[in-house]
Amino acid sequence: MTAAVDFAGLPVVVAGLGISGVSAARVLHGLGALVTVVDGGDGAGLRARAAELDGVAVRLGDGDTLPEGTRLIVTSPGWPPESPLFLAAERAGVPVWGDVELAWQLRRPLPGTGEPAPWLAVTGTNGKTTTVQMLASILTAAGKRTAAVGNVGVSVLDAVLAEQPYDVLAVELSSYQLHWAPSLRPHSAAVLNLAPDHLDWHGSMAAYAADKGRIYQGNQVACVYNLADPATEELVIEADVEEGCRAIGFGLGAPGPSQFGVVDGLLVDRAFVPDRQKNAAEIGAVEDVTPPAPHNIANALAAAALARAYGVDTTAVREGLRAFRPDAHRIAEVAVVGEVTWIDDSKATNTHAAAASLAAYESIVWVAGGLAKGATFDELVQGAAGRLRAAVLIGADRELIREALARHAPDVPVIEAAQGETGAVAMAEVVRVAAGLARPGDTVLLAPACASMDMFTNYGQRGDFFAEAVRAL
Repeated sequence: MTAAVDFAGLPVVVAGLGISGVSAARVLHGLGALVTVVDGGDGAGLRARAAELDGVAVRLGDGDTLPEGTRLIVTSPGWPPESPLFLAAERAGVPVWGDVELAWQLRRPLPGTGEPAPWLAVTGTNGKTTTVQMLASILTAAGKRTAAVGNVGVSVLDAVLAEQPYDVLAVELSSYQLHWAPSLRPHSAAVLNLAPDHLDWHGSMAAYAADKGRIYQGNQVACVYNLADPATEELVIEADVEEGCRAIGFGLGAPGPSQFGVVDGLLVDRAFVPDRQKNAAEIGAVEDVTPPAPHNIANALAAAALARAYGVDTTAVREGLRAFRPDAHRIAEVAVVGEVTWIDDSKATNTHAAAASLAAYESIVWVAGGLAKGATFDELVQGAAGRLRAAVLIGADRELIREALARHAPDVPVIEAAQGETGAVAMAEVVRVAAGLARPGDTVLLAPACASMDMFTNYGQRGDFFAEAVRAL
């Protein structure tokens, strides 16, 4: 394996002894680097991981001090920029990379081409995982060896070092990962949307958006943006791209030139066609997308735009979208009971995701609440008020949602359920209350707009308990 940097004998600090940190430490040690892993924790689990790292120095209980002689830091994504370790590195002129930057530096040429596998990259506040998985499905339908990697599925570091190389990678990137990836230059990239999130880490919305916008730097063929979110187009305008790289918009209306859109239930490409001023190509239909909710159609169009930028034909786009099935807890239909549809969108952990979910249904008993993470709910409730039959509220910050409902949807019945309960017991009560409120034709929608950790282990457990309780009906 060759690398842009000679790691042999290079003193490297790996920040964090989590999964990505252990992976980075092993790779760097294999390249001959002198690796020290630092972590502020010192529990039994960390000590067990440390014991498995043969030939790697591990310093637990101190993640703040920069070891003398350090020439490079490779950080786990969650470590914030203002960490004392990074401030010390800045003073000493030591660069900080994330796992994505390390993977980018370690790419290898594909046999017969002399070039590494291109990256088709996706970021955004919501929809990243679904879009990347759709893209991987399309690329697979086109006969390419590929994988959904990065912040989903296979780690990007494992992907670039795979014994059997990939033809092309569908890469999901978080704002954290992009912050620490200064050299990243994808073939093409998409920013799906922008809404306030992780502001405690980034410090401001401007800084968060700027890190998201890094995904467009150096793009070769296409910068894909959301026509319904002008902030994403602004990031394209500000990006320094390769000569000839194009701005490609996607949206739910009829597309203009250099855009993807929807016409009479058909998904249409008016970007990668001859004479796009006059022509368009059908790449699928709304019914090819599961589920056909508006935000998921938008995800499909973004995935299609990246695939077409890479050169995939229209038939493979349609086949890939038809073959794709979303992960659990993403606007997943659990059951239809007494003409009431029960939907698990536990992955909607912020207001932006919940708004997209609420927009997909007409008459909703909304199950919401949890840890608000500093969010406000007025705009969300205003947008959904006309669709709400009732609301069932749970979690530590339920009062914030109740207050927003009182201001903007005062006629909507609101019941606070499962007070003092957690886990399966809490969700069983929630489902019982929601079933009493729902009428034939309604949708009971778990789209909490909040994190789950006050009552559940994670959003997956929250969704699982919801589905179990619904099936018990």
